[in-house]
Amino acid sequence: MHRRPSSRPVLVLAAALAAGTLLTCGACSGGSGGAGGDGASDVAASPLAAKSPLGSPRTGKSASPVLTEAGARAALITEADLEDNWTQVKDAAGWGDKLVIGKVDVGALLTAKTNAADCQKLLDALYGDDLLGKPSGASALTGFEQSESRLLYQVAAYDRARLGASLNWLKTLPVKCDQFTATDAAGGRRTVQVIEDAVPAVGDARQGLQVTVTSTGAAQPTTLTLQLAVVRVGTDAITVTSGGLDGTESGTTGAAVRQGTSHLKDVLAGKTPPAQPGNVD
Repeated sequence: MHRRPSSRPVLVLAAALAAGTLLTCGACSGGSGGAGGDGASDVAASPLAAKSPLGSPRTGKSASPVLTEAGARAALITEADLEDNWTQVKDAAGWGDKLVIGKVDVGALLTAKTNAADCQKLLDALYGDDLLGKPSGASALTGFEQSESRLLYQVAAYDRARLGASLNWLKTLPVKCDQFTATDAAGGRRTVQVIEDAVPAVGDARQGLQVTVTSTGAAQPTTLTLQLAVVRVGTDAITVTSGGLDGTESGTTGAAVRQGTSHLKDVLAGKTPPAQPGNVD
């Protein structure tokens, strides 16, 4: 695996954080120069999909299959899809990173003050693991740990218009929220920076971000780095959130995106993704 010079594995278990921070990864996105936004073609309905419990066909000439709960679970990645020694866990739905909890300091915002609402929405979405908003249909998630790193993977069905709007919103954040300050309930201050990040050229649309949150209250600053990747396939999407206190690793995030998109496409085509060892129910 090719590692960034200053990076370690993906996703953090923030046990080392001051004030008992727990790392939560929520959901993730973006294209390397990329294709984000609304308006790509639907996944074509397959004759196999009509018979598959994984994707139920919509009615209509150009309708794409509807992702079912069984299909969402089948589209999840496993340990075998990732590099290194990642361990799949059962409690990913309960992850939560207190370092991203905070209120945007409007007065210290470097960009237009009207962008404060978008920056606050980003922080709230990172903690709530809902970068794309609430799914309109089936959804499933899983998580992985390696050392003190974490990776959260989600797949879900969304309302098409809202999904397109969410991807377009993510594309604006490197400008609207390039750098801002947030404060926690105790008055501690965190500096947050948002930049665009590369995502493999898969799916119908994609968007990626890298978010760093630096707590400046302690004698030695603590920095959490999160890599977010979102890929749309028809009206469904996968979200990867990975990162940690020691940086991120794009190789693992990229593997999750490529393998996850392939699984989702298989499911929507009425196929069962190749069996992989290490599934955790």
